[in-house]
Amino acid sequence: MISTARGRFVSGLVLACAWLLAGHSAGAAPPNILFLLSDDHSYPYVSCYGDPNVKTPTLDRLAAEGMKFHRFFTACPQCVPSRAALMTGRSPVAARMTRFSSPLPRDEVTLPELLRKEAGYHTGVCGRSYHLDGPGGGRAGSDIAELLEKHELKTFADRVDFLTPCPDPQVAATVEKFLSERPEGKPFFLWANFSDPHHVWEPPADLRPDPASLKLPAHWADLPGMREQFADYCGEINRLDRTIAGVLDVLKSKNLLDTTLIVFAGDNGAALPHGKGSLYDPGSNVPLLVRWPGTVKAGGDSRELLSGEDLAPTLLAAAGVKAPPKMSGVSFLPLLKGEDHTARKHIFVERGPHGSAPVSVGMSNSGYDLGRAVRSDRYKFLYNCTPWIPYAPVDSAGGPGWTQTKAAHEAGTLAADLNATYFTTPRPVYELYDLEADPSELKNLTGKPELAAIERELRLALAEKMIVDFDYLPLPATGTPAQEGTAPGRANPPNRAAQFRRLDADGDGELTKEEFGKGREPGEAEKWFQRRDVDGNGRISREEFLPGTPLPAPAK
Repeated sequence: MISTARGRFVSGLVLACAWLLAGHSAGAAPPNILFLLSDDHSYPYVSCYGDPNVKTPTLDRLAAEGMKFHRFFTACPQCVPSRAALMTGRSPVAARMTRFSSPLPRDEVTLPELLRKEAGYHTGVCGRSYHLDGPGGGRAGSDIAELLEKHELKTFADRVDFLTPCPDPQVAATVEKFLSERPEGKPFFLWANFSDPHHVWEPPADLRPDPASLKLPAHWADLPGMREQFADYCGEINRLDRTIAGVLDVLKSKNLLDTTLIVFAGDNGAALPHGKGSLYDPGSNVPLLVRWPGTVKAGGDSRELLSGEDLAPTLLAAAGVKAPPKMSGVSFLPLLKGEDHTARKHIFVERGPHGSAPVSVGMSNSGYDLGRAVRSDRYKFLYNCTPWIPYAPVDSAGGPGWTQTKAAHEAGTLAADLNATYFTTPRPVYELYDLEADPSELKNLTGKPELAAIERELRLALAEKMIVDFDYLPLPATGTPAQEGTAPGRANPPNRAAQFRRLDADGDGELTKEEFGKGREPGEAEKWFQRRDVDGNGRISREEFLPGTPLPAPAK
C-alpha cells in the first residue's frame, strides 16, 4: 500500500511539473475536457450565429459563456476522414485516411492517447460511431469486418480507457457511467458523438419548424421538397440541442461544469446540395464553440480561419502537453486566452471516396470523387481530379429536394447559376471563388486576368500542402492560369479565354446561341455550337468553350 501511494504521489508530481513547465499557473490544474461532436452539421445552423431556422438555447448558452468561431473548417467534408484529422492533428491525406472505409493506422497517435500517456487523463469515447476502426459489417459486408479483425486493425479499444457506442438518447447516461468509473484525482477527456442531424432525418413534430418559414441559402433551389427536407434537418438540430442539455446536466450534478473545457463542433456539413461531400464551404465549414471558465472570456467571437487539424494540438496545449512533430495542426490556445496569435493564411480540405460501395459505371460523385481545396480569408480554389463524374449530393440524392431540383433542370426552369453548378459535366478541373462577392460559390472566376496573382498564390499553397502531406494526386498546374486547360490533356489557346469574355455579353459565364454566333456564318455557328454544347443544355459554358478542340460528348 505504501508503494502504491508513493507511486501515485510521484505520478502526480510529474504531471504537476509538466503542467508548470508548459506555462500554466501554479494554482491551476489540467482541465477536464469534454468534446461534443454533432454529425453533418453545417455552419451557421446554431441560433447563436444569428440563423433564424433553428432554436438552440443550450448551445447558445455555451457560446455566451465562452467563445464562438465562424470559420472553423473540418479537413474533409466526410465523417471518417474529418474525424481522423480531429483526433490526429494531421490531414486525412497525411494520416492515410482518405478512403472512407479505412481504419486509423496503428502508428497514427491520437489526442486521447497523448493525454493519457503524457498527462495522466482518464479517456473515453461514447455515442454514435467514432468511425475510426473501419466498417463493422453492414453495407461493407461481414467479410471486410473479418479482414480488419484478422489484421488487428481495430485499435480504438486500446487507445482509450472507456469505449461505449450508444444512440443519442443514451449519451447522457453513458457520460455518467464514464465519470463514475474515473479514478479519483484524474482529469478526464471524453469524446461524445451524436447522430443528429445525420440523414435519415426523423425529427419530433414539436421541434420541426414550419417549412414555409425557413430562410434558404442561394445555393439551393426554392422548391417544396427542399423546404421539407431542410425543415427535417433543422428539427434534428433542435433535438441535438436538447440532448446536449442532458449531458451538461450530468456535469452540473457532479460539480464538474466549471472545471471542464467544453468543445462543441460539427464533423462536416449537411447532407444536402453544396454540403456534405462537397468542397464548397457548406461541406466543411461547421460550428465551433468553446467554454472554459476562468480561461476563455465569455462572449468571445472569432472569424479567424481554423482547421480541423488544429483541434488536437490546441487541446494538448490546454492540458500542458506538447504536440508531437508529426502534427501539422496549429494550436489556437493563445486565441482562446486572448493572447497574441498568428492567424492562418489558408485552410485545406480534401475529398475522397465515400461509403463502402465499389466503383461502378455511371455512378455519381456522391460515392466517389477526388478533389482538393484551399481557402484564404476571401478566396477559395478548388481542384477537381475526377471532373467527368457527374454531381449528386451525398446521402440525400433520392430525397425530394434533389429529385425536384433535377426535374427543374430537365424542365428548363432551374436558375442558370444552379444549372451550371450542379449539372455541368464534365465539371471544371479548376474553380475559383470570391467569397465576399459570392458566398454561395456559384460564379467560377478561374482564369480571370485580374485574379491571376491570387489564383497562382492559392495553387502554389495547395501544391505545397499536397507535397508535404505526400498526397497521391497529381499536383495542380501552377503556371499562368490563363494558359492552362480545364480538361485533362488539353491545352487551351491563350486567346480563347479573352474571346469567351468578349462573346459573353451578359457576363453570366455561359454563351447563348446568339452570343456564340456573333460574327459567324449562321450554318457554321449552328454546327460548332452543337459540337461545343457537350452537355446539351442549350448553352456553352466556359469549360466547354476554352479547349482548342471540342470536348468529347459524355457517355450515355
